[in-house]
Amino acid sequence: MNLLKAAFSISAMTFLSRITGLVLQVITANAFGAGMANDAFIASWRIPNFLRRLFAEGAFSQAFVPVFAEYRAKRGVNETHLLADHVASILAIILFVVTLVGVIATPFLVYATASGFAADPEKFALTVQMTRITFPYLFFISLIALSAGILNTFSSFKTPAFTPVLLNLCMIGAALLLAPYVNPPITALAWGGLLGGMVQLGFQIPALRQIGMLPTFSLRLATLRDAKKDPGVSRILKLMIPATLGVSVAQISLLINTQIASHLGDGAVSWISYADRLMEFPSAMLGVALGTVLLPSLVKQHNSADPSQYSRLLDWGLRLTLLLTLPAALGLGLLAGPMIATIFQHGQFSANDVMMTRSALIAYSFGLTGIILIKVLAPGFYARQNIKTPVKIAIFTLVVTQLFNFAFVPYFKHAGLTLSTGLGACVNAGLLYYFIRKHGLYKPQPEWFTFLFKLLVALYLMGGVLWWLGGVDEAWLTMHNGAKAFKLTWLVVAGVVVYFTSLWAMGFRLRDFAKKIAS
Repeated sequence: MNLLKAAFSISAMTFLSRITGLVLQVITANAFGAGMANDAFIASWRIPNFLRRLFAEGAFSQAFVPVFAEYRAKRGVNETHLLADHVASILAIILFVVTLVGVIATPFLVYATASGFAADPEKFALTVQMTRITFPYLFFISLIALSAGILNTFSSFKTPAFTPVLLNLCMIGAALLLAPYVNPPITALAWGGLLGGMVQLGFQIPALRQIGMLPTFSLRLATLRDAKKDPGVSRILKLMIPATLGVSVAQISLLINTQIASHLGDGAVSWISYADRLMEFPSAMLGVALGTVLLPSLVKQHNSADPSQYSRLLDWGLRLTLLLTLPAALGLGLLAGPMIATIFQHGQFSANDVMMTRSALIAYSFGLTGIILIKVLAPGFYARQNIKTPVKIAIFTLVVTQLFNFAFVPYFKHAGLTLSTGLGACVNAGLLYYFIRKHGLYKPQPEWFTFLFKLLVALYLMGGVLWWLGGVDEAWLTMHNGAKAFKLTWLVVAGVVVYFTSLWAMGFRLRDFAKKIAS
């Protein structure tokens, strides 16, 4: 399997997801702007997504994928399938209970995550209403994460990567077709999200059936007493304890940020969310793609007891990350104003909203490289079923991030939150790198200094071109929509051409980053 090809394949699917997500965000910005209603929807959507990352894509995946991959490599098909049956049955029961409790306790959850909304009874009530609609999404998306873990272990990456597109399409359809018939109209987005969860899960079932790994649900298999007879289930449960702690630390940081933003007035939550949407393009296309292909591949190298190949695989991931992430971070920072004015400045999204979102995105750009490096470095620990080290680092990072908030928010308001998040991610990535070296899991390959020097030269040339051609951000606020789109397009093209042409002139070739590993 060519890992570069697999990563680009996932990036292509992720790009479709982010494009449809951006279309959804543009529709939302045009219809609802960055005011009270949109703040309420973002807060309501964040609660089930917080638990999704806690139960599914975060702690669960970190614990499940290494054990499941080991079963596939060392045990027969029957034992591997039985492990999937056990895990799916237990997960479904837990999710059902959590969802039921969450719907009942919604007012308490909203207050716990956005207490600032309580000062506006209408805003608080709307958030509660939409949270009750969106909360069952947790059930579906967590089972989707289980399916994705199984498919990725079998090197079937395209279906899980494409699945989020369906969620965005459902929400776009709801925003365009359902909104005129519900009151208030923004609740259509909540119903679209719930429908999207059902559609995504249904989409993955044929792919699981094709590889012969469609889990079978059983109440008997869901009992912990029966499941613990399978040593794989016991190991997953043991790994999930520190993994849940580690993921919850990151999510607690996100909730703290939401709490702080909820006290910064109408618009703050939305401005950060719009900046998030643009950050998700590089962070998902690069970080998620590399992390997805690296984890099962590192597990295979670990099981083959070949530390040199394990180290080379990490080195490949780090080089590719810096090669693609550093120009993305520089481009986001320099083109923040033009991008936001071009994409979002329509309808209810005002010039002030552009400038406020711009400051949040510029602050975010400082931490983009750290955010993506975490997704490459952390699998180096997870593949060896070492979750404690990333957890300890995450706890320390939480403390550091809140100290950053204390220092930056009084001066930079909502942008202080995004700056703290980005700098905290850099601290996290730096510590992961330090300990992965200290544990002897990674030894850098030769010529790293030359590699970094060439990157800096290309970045300097690219940054100079963008700064010179971009002009002042205020001019973009009054420019015609067509002119903005045309100018932004050739600015991006110019930056890409200058960067990669510079690298090519200094000897970089795509074939040098090809990496193969046995499927």
